[in-house]
Amino acid sequence: MWGLNDHLTFAVHGGGDNGGGVAGGVESLLSFMEVLVRQSPSESLDSLLPGVTALQNIHPLLVHFPIALLTMFFTLDLIGSVAKRSEWRQIAGAFLYLGTVFAALTVAAGLVAAGSVAHGGDVHEIMEHHEHLGISVLSLATALSAWRLFSKGLIVGPANTLYLLLAAILAALLAFAADLGGLMVYKHGVSVHAADQVNQAAARAHEHEGAVEDSLPATHEEAEVEDLKPEDSHHDEAAHGVAGHHHDHHHAH
Repeated sequence: MWGLNDHLTFAVHGGGDNGGGVAGGVESLLSFMEVLVRQSPSESLDSLLPGVTALQNIHPLLVHFPIALLTMFFTLDLIGSVAKRSEWRQIAGAFLYLGTVFAALTVAAGLVAAGSVAHGGDVHEIMEHHEHLGISVLSLATALSAWRLFSKGLIVGPANTLYLLLAAILAALLAFAADLGGLMVYKHGVSVHAADQVNQAAARAHEHEGAVEDSLPATHEEAEVEDLKPEDSHHDEAAHGVAGHHHDHHHAH
C-alpha cells in the first residue's frame, strides 16, 4: 500500500543532496499526490485513511464523539451550576445536543454491527449489556436535551438538583458502556482483523450452542447414574427406571 506516511518524511536538518530537508519533503508530497491522482477513489481513500478502510463497521469511528461530548456536558454543567456561571451552562447545553445526535448515530451503527460482527457466546452476553447501556445513554440524553430545550436553559432550584443527578447517572452509564466496549475489543478482539479466525470459530460454536445445551441434561443424568453406588443404583431403578418399563409392559398387554 502506498501511504501518506511513506512520503511525508521531513528532516530537521538540511540534507539537500540526499533528498532530505524541506526540499525532500515537498518532493515526497508531490510524488504522493501524483500517485494519488492515478488511483481509483477507493484506492485513494485506502492511501489517505488506511485505518478507516480497515474498519468492519463505522461504530468504532463514531463512538468517541458521544463519550467526549456528553462527558464535557456533565463537567461544564456541574461547574457552571456550582460557580453560578450561566455562560458555562450554555456551552454545556451545546455539548449535550451534539452528544445526543452522535449518540443516536453511534447506537444505530452499533445495532447494525452487532448483527454483522463475528462473536462467541461469552462475547454475546457482554454485547447485550453494552447494547442496553448504549440505548439507556441515548434515552437519557434525549430526555435531558428535551428538558433543556423546553425550559430554555432556565433550570434552577430543586429541578436543577434533579437535572444534575440525572446528568451524573448519564455519565456513569456512559462510562460503563465504554468499559464493556473496550473489553470486547481489547480482550476478546471483536471486530479486529488479527482475531478474525478465532472470532469466526467462536461464532460457529455460538450458533450451535442451543443444540448442545439441549443434549446436556440427558448426559448429566447419565453421569449421575454411573456415579451411584450399586445399592443406590438398584433403588433408583426401582423408583424411577422400572416404573417406565412397567408402563411399557402395561401397554403391551
